[in-house]
Amino acid sequence: MRKRRKILTVSTAVVAAATLPLLISPVVSAAAREDDDDSSRIARLYAPPPDRDSYRQVARLAWRGDFRDSAGLLAMVRTPQAVWYGDESPERIERLVRRTTRSADVQGKLPVLALYNIPGRDCGSYSSGGADDLAAYEAWIDAVAEGIGGRKVLIVLEPDSLALLPSDCADESNADQTAVEEQPVEEQPAEEQLAAEQQTAVEQQPAAEAPSTDLPPLPDPGASTAPPAASDAQGTGQDAAQSPDAQSPDAQSPDPRLPAYETPAPKPAEAQEPAGLEPSASQSPAPEPSTEQPGTLPELPPLPRPDPMTPDLEDVGDLDTPVVEDQETAARYSEINYAVDSLTALGNTSVYLDAGHAGWHSVSSIVPRLLKAGIDRATGFALNVSHYQTDPDSAWYGRLVSSCLAYADEGGDPEDCADQSWSRRHARRWLHAHVPDDPGGMKHFVTDTSRNGQGPWAPRAGAHTDAQSWCNPPARGLGRRPTTRTGDALLDAALWVKTPGESDGRCLRGTDGPFDPVRGTVNPDAGEWFPEQALELVRYAEPSVKVFRRSPGR
Repeated sequence: MRKRRKILTVSTAVVAAATLPLLISPVVSAAAREDDDDSSRIARLYAPPPDRDSYRQVARLAWRGDFRDSAGLLAMVRTPQAVWYGDESPERIERLVRRTTRSADVQGKLPVLALYNIPGRDCGSYSSGGADDLAAYEAWIDAVAEGIGGRKVLIVLEPDSLALLPSDCADESNADQTAVEEQPVEEQPAEEQLAAEQQTAVEQQPAAEAPSTDLPPLPDPGASTAPPAASDAQGTGQDAAQSPDAQSPDAQSPDPRLPAYETPAPKPAEAQEPAGLEPSASQSPAPEPSTEQPGTLPELPPLPRPDPMTPDLEDVGDLDTPVVEDQETAARYSEINYAVDSLTALGNTSVYLDAGHAGWHSVSSIVPRLLKAGIDRATGFALNVSHYQTDPDSAWYGRLVSSCLAYADEGGDPEDCADQSWSRRHARRWLHAHVPDDPGGMKHFVTDTSRNGQGPWAPRAGAHTDAQSWCNPPARGLGRRPTTRTGDALLDAALWVKTPGESDGRCLRGTDGPFDPVRGTVNPDAGEWFPEQALELVRYAEPSVKVFRRSPGR
């Protein structure tokens, strides 16, 4: 009996070992067809070694005879995609980056690096972490630059770092803490007021009796003069995104400035971020009132009321001046600017800043953030990283953002830029009036197509208190294969930035957990391999994953 088991085990191992090379052969040929074009001969993309857990899943599927899924999964993990770095020490990150860039250089391919180590990353959510402070981040970026050296690299710099600023997540992530900290402040005034009244009655009785009603109300020192952010509108600015004018007479008229594959009326984009995570970047809490104010107000002369019909012309320009960001947000801009300068100084490095996606920020909201982060010195911006917006939606949004950046560079106000919520006819008129004739002078962009084959997930209305539609949504598929041949003068590359098959996190969707109420399982932690989702991406891929080679003429 033992001899038979040993023979069976050996035979199974031999079959599995012989199967994997057979699976790899059609996979390599399929991937080659995706990159076999003129521009990919100049910049062929690098495929990093797959995750070990992915190979284990490939082997398990092959052992049980599920060769089609096994081959499709192997095709996915061997497709060129980004290499993510974050949380490593400067010494380790320098070695890892040098190893990756040297390997890609030997193969004559372009590596894509996703740098993900910004302090306060992900608002402390599923992908929390990052460097401790500005000094630590600068040391980390310096180590990355040392590892790259003079080799050619494409960098997606800090996904979500600009679309999700510290000021955006303060209200939600610190809601409980703020409530606790404000509670003693509400109880304290009663005791202080009693003591102040007793002291005033003895020491400053005449002053206390002075009527304070003669004074006009003091201006609120915390009031913002900045215009409200687009994300404060209904649906946090995402539900209104991509509302084309399908009935317009010129909706079908060709536009030489638009990519050939663009559809004139894309589907509405599904909200992908929590509704509470997109306030204006310029918001800051109002300072606490001075405790000396009650005693000093009666002694002040009456303040003149300004004439609202005749404002001071010298102060008109201050109305558009944004409120100074909190320290963490100001540090975020310093960190991104430092990374841009350090990495672009290498000479052969293309750096793309985070610009969210078409269903998140309005154009007038994301453009000022890009400007503050140093987009003028970067190669361009990245869209849809780890998200699910369709290619037409991303291409249209990217064109609007790039056009607005060019408009602002000429002195225009980003608030006047065409927005993705405008009708296509209205937006095209604005583009014709303000976009440069030569798109070569505009900022380019890249898009993440690793999981957008089926577009964004639309959860059933009211099914979840927090749907988290961006977090491991069901029945999503792989999107367009990575390529540098895009057919769009502004789109430099379609990339697989997010590693397909890796989890977004636990995805509790407003529940206490630990189960994901949509999937009925406990999802892996962020960054870990998610076998069920990996198979979904292969099965729902659009275009489909072709793993079996056909003979010519058939």
